[in-house]
Amino acid sequence: MNPSEVLRIVDAIHRDKNIDKEVVFQAIESALVSATRKYHSEDSEVVINIDRQDGSISGHIDGIAVDPEETVGRIGAQTAKQVIIQKIREAERDSLHDEYDEMVGQMVNGTVHRAEGGAAIVALGNVEAILPRSEQIPGESFHANDRVRAIVLEVRKQGSRVKVVLSRANKKFVQRLFEQEIPEISDNVIEIKNISREPGYRSKVAVDSSDQRVDCVGACVGVRGNRIKNIVDELSGERIDIVRWTDDPETLIPNALQPAEVEEVILCKMMGRAIVLVREDQLSLAIGRRGQNVRLASKLCGWDIEIMLREELEEQIDRAVTGFMQIEGITDSVAEQLVGEGFLSYDDLSVIESDALMAMGTYTEDEVDRIRDEAETRGMEAERALENERRRNRSDQQNPGSAPNSAPPATPPADDDAPSGDAS
Repeated sequence: MNPSEVLRIVDAIHRDKNIDKEVVFQAIESALVSATRKYHSEDSEVVINIDRQDGSISGHIDGIAVDPEETVGRIGAQTAKQVIIQKIREAERDSLHDEYDEMVGQMVNGTVHRAEGGAAIVALGNVEAILPRSEQIPGESFHANDRVRAIVLEVRKQGSRVKVVLSRANKKFVQRLFEQEIPEISDNVIEIKNISREPGYRSKVAVDSSDQRVDCVGACVGVRGNRIKNIVDELSGERIDIVRWTDDPETLIPNALQPAEVEEVILCKMMGRAIVLVREDQLSLAIGRRGQNVRLASKLCGWDIEIMLREELEEQIDRAVTGFMQIEGITDSVAEQLVGEGFLSYDDLSVIESDALMAMGTYTEDEVDRIRDEAETRGMEAERALENERRRNRSDQQNPGSAPNSAPPATPPADDDAPSGDAS
């Protein structure tokens, strides 16, 4: 291996594999060290250096200068070549890993190479990536030669290869589509504040504008809805709600629950809960199909949103105050404070912070622990009673001719005035 050949090999690998020249030099040096040790001794202290300018090779074994070319000649060029190839492959893998690791969360375009068990193998040029079924939008399928857009979700080394995992189900995919379709976002005039998503069904995107002259919602929709239509088409018809962002949760939450109309928002900051009052004709719209609208709004705003009618809230407050007062040590004043902070059930009370409850009354830590324990016990009893009632109702429906209440319940029913174990 003469110096000019070394330089030629390094330059060829650098251009063909896109690997830094220094990495290639180090890989060859490491390969020569490994090959030399196989001939002499694994315990030998071997140092091999390649001059980066002229390609000349020098080395030492246990401090004694040797001619590496003579050593390589004794070992056999084939052995040294195999070791070098292995090192270059490792360097190529590391280079690919670093390249795609920097692209995590970014959009990539690729071509489907083949489909395997629901997953799509996507060619990205210098690597094959996988788009698992779990990261696809429900209902979509891919075939060979289909063009596909996705984000890089994960990159990891797997043996001598690099595994790149793509996603179209992640909420960042929606964000990247907005950035591509809406110039005001890429120009930083409009900012995406948050996204909540259930892939294939619905997404809520909260946006804000740094320029008062630019309507953030209108810009995202586009003229006659052309901008949002392009995004919806890419998402296989997924519904997109664009929400105007504000730092005021009492305004943001109604925005997030649209198209439902909200009467009032009551913030329970200690619980991180927002009680939203709506009219009866808006109840199903606010909750959404299978709770989807309120669930996405909760994720978008960062509040645990509960939708209620005003009559339901008043009833829950009365039941909660009465039920809390049944716990030893809780006065009507403390019970009202608890309800005012959004504690509406025994389950809520069982997880209250010690400092918060101590601030409401003159309680010691032991008394707080006792109150929490009793609340947990009462909550479990209420849950069991509710489950027994459900069983009896199912039994009555299955056997309509049987005598009602033919057997006593397994546990006594909860007090009618006690708050249930589950606030929802």
